[in-house]
Amino acid sequence: MLSYALIAFGVAAVGGLVLAVSVLRDKFAPWALSLVHALLGATGLVLLIVIVIQGSASQQILIAFAMLLVAALGGFFLASFHLRQQIPPKAVVLVHAGVAVAGFLILLSLVL
Repeated sequence: MLSYALIAFGVAAVGGLVLAVSVLRDKFAPWALSLVHALLGATGLVLLIVIVIQGSASQQILIAFAMLLVAALGGFFLASFHLRQQIPPKAVVLVHAGVAVAGFLILLSLVL
């Protein structure tokens, strides 16, 4: 199940890169891609929740889950800017991406 979560987060990261490039160029990120990015991230989080509920989660999985949950909250904050038709702050985009990548790398280290 961890592998499926990694796949979901990995594909979400590719979409997130496209979204981040848009914002860093002072352009609105494509809304449809934002929704797919959020859906994939949520799928990965749900899979991690299942792992935690099953009782087979290591401390590293819990740390990665917490980081990815914080990144998801940051994603909601970023989406709120889009809804207000504003370009989000670049610093928030970079923090969101950095926290998400760190959580992803922790999970990846468990598989490799």
